[in-house]
Amino acid sequence: MGRSFEVRKLSMAKTAAAKTKVYSKYGKEIYVSAKNGGPDPDANLSLRRLIDKAKKDQVPAHVIEKAIDKATGGAGEDYAPARYEGFGPGNCMVIVDCLTDNGNRTFTEVRQCFVKTDSKIGAPGAVAHMFDHQAVLAFEGDDEDAVLEALMMADVDVTDVEVEDGTVTVFAPHTEFFKTKTALVEAFGDIKFSVEEITFIPQTYTTVEGEDVARLEKFLAMLEDCDDVQQVYHNVESQD
Repeated sequence: MGRSFEVRKLSMAKTAAAKTKVYSKYGKEIYVSAKNGGPDPDANLSLRRLIDKAKKDQVPAHVIEKAIDKATGGAGEDYAPARYEGFGPGNCMVIVDCLTDNGNRTFTEVRQCFVKTDSKIGAPGAVAHMFDHQAVLAFEGDDEDAVLEALMMADVDVTDVEVEDGTVTVFAPHTEFFKTKTALVEAFGDIKFSVEEITFIPQTYTTVEGEDVARLEKFLAMLEDCDDVQQVYHNVESQD
């Protein structure tokens, strides 16, 4: 496919407040997953993925355990997923995923992020069709053919395999995440994954220039400050 995957991970929190915000977002997502699918990571694969991801982002064990205990207690908040789509600065495409216990509040907060940066929030489905919902796994290696063969032997519906700078990146439909990961571990042993996540990959990329660069930074910072926002996906190509 010739496209390179730009890894977007939560940057290392530099202040106590920033760390608290990261922990809160993971705690909320783990709570919802455990409440809906059960507290056992071996039976709830979505929960297992979230726990692994949280640990990789240095979320303390007590934060994870507290969220699961809260879900098994039967009480607590009633969060629902909410997705907003639109066009950000420079006409880039944006998907904003939230977990909320008050849809009106969340919509108002997210809408203000668009309005205050001359962006346009759209109707459901406005841009999602221009992204692929993918499982992405990356690890050290350089043998694309061996990886592809192992995945095909395991009957994984792999989308693409790329090798760049000593890193193999595997793309598969989001429903194939655990099947893909299991096949790779069984074929190549104890792999250390630098990326293992389910995300939205843009089908096309755009560049942002001039005054829109500052607007985009402001837009993303405002979304990051919204407590209900869990993930933000966009199709802006890195110019680094």
